[in-house]
Amino acid sequence: MNEFDTWLDDFLVSPAPAPQLTEIGKVTEVGDGVAIVTGLARALADELLIFECGVQGVVLDLEPGRLGVILLGPSEAITLGEDVRRTRKVVSVPVGPAVLGRVVDALGRPRDGLGKVVSVAEHPVEAEAPGILSRLPISRPLATGIKAIDAAIPVGLGQRELIIGDRQTGKTSLAIDAMLNQADTGVVCIYCAIGQRGDAVARVIRALRNGDMLKRSVVMSAGDEETPGLAYLAPYAAMTMAEYFSKQGQDVMIIFDDMTHHARAYRELSLLLRRPPGREAFPGDIFYVHARLLERAGQFTAEAGGGSITALPVVETQAENLSAYIPTNLISITDGQIYLSPRLVRRNQFPAVDLGLSVSRVGGKAQGKALRSVAGNLRVTLSQFEELEDFARFGTRLDDATRARLTRGAAVRNSLRQAERDPMPAVEQLAVLIAAMEGLFDAFSEQEAADAMRQVREAAQQKLASIDQRIIANQALRPEDQQLILATAREALPAQAV
Repeated sequence: MNEFDTWLDDFLVSPAPAPQLTEIGKVTEVGDGVAIVTGLARALADELLIFECGVQGVVLDLEPGRLGVILLGPSEAITLGEDVRRTRKVVSVPVGPAVLGRVVDALGRPRDGLGKVVSVAEHPVEAEAPGILSRLPISRPLATGIKAIDAAIPVGLGQRELIIGDRQTGKTSLAIDAMLNQADTGVVCIYCAIGQRGDAVARVIRALRNGDMLKRSVVMSAGDEETPGLAYLAPYAAMTMAEYFSKQGQDVMIIFDDMTHHARAYRELSLLLRRPPGREAFPGDIFYVHARLLERAGQFTAEAGGGSITALPVVETQAENLSAYIPTNLISITDGQIYLSPRLVRRNQFPAVDLGLSVSRVGGKAQGKALRSVAGNLRVTLSQFEELEDFARFGTRLDDATRARLTRGAAVRNSLRQAERDPMPAVEQLAVLIAAMEGLFDAFSEQEAADAMRQVREAAQQKLASIDQRIIANQALRPEDQQLILATAREALPAQAV
């Protein structure tokens, strides 16, 4: 008996291999970013499908006899009747320290030409938000380096603070400045660009690289030239990366720029899949789409990792309409909003933060005691000044005391101006704000005040090391500390001005 006969005998007596069930569907319709598939009766919601051409898709609609699939690649590559196979997996992205310093797309694929991302693991982009027992109160401040925010609208680690305003009011610039201020804090930053132009994302990457912050940041880009499916998945993928770091006990700040484009991408997909439209043609579950994303942020207990995720979603308004559908949804989901006013932009007031319409509902408890001592007076002074300023426009004759209050208010508002890419330490913020509220800048013009503030900042950096230590230790300012700050500011300014 030769070897072949032996093999044949063994084969005939061996047990038959178990049959494998393979489901193959067919494409019946293709649209711009979506496809309708039949023949996959056992497919699950959010399951990843593979088309014969290699394009991936995600099941969004489960209906009898058909699936609504959002495409994660070009719809032009798909033809009617081609095969579709199940993967029995959900969409996942790579996580781990290797993603730091990289530019990736919504699926974690590299966009920076630096090779494959070597990840620790791949985690699903959809995850359940931690429960109440896994959360802690917001108790630690997140320093943004921006006077108007740190003093009057403080943000805490684990907070969700909305950045809202019309186009060209500086929303992205504000968020990037907050990222740059984390260079020495150990906070990991993730910037998720949704529907942004490529040149805008390139400017952000350049700013992070110049500020030596790119090495501790992740930039995720789902540009306006890509499919709406990637724009829809991008914020969930970015949040998954943030959750990995928070479970390692790290603090993470994540910026979604912007949620308006995200809502429009989801609306486009829903309408193409023939879902019934609601207000402003958005689908009825748009609130849930954003709420389940932002609920994943917070300050977590040691059992849940001990880290925190601070979310700064950006939303665009039109003609200062804060009562539009998506802005009101996000205002109600988040813990406060920073409103950037086009009226302040026209006055050349940057950052254009409107303190009257901005609020931080939980950050005040996390604010440092030193800044908290000046925050109340700052808001009162500015609100009284704005009322007087509106009244003075009628041309009414004003007494000397009222004119002095107008001058002081203008100087205080002017002291909140800050250049781009110039985050300020807390001791410098305190020195400038206390000097402004005590009238040291009243006699200066706008240009002279900018030079005066620079001199006060330099003096504070050189001579107020003891105050800086008290701020770091989160101790309240004593009366003698305020006098020392004032004396330092007066020494830094020209004698004739004070």
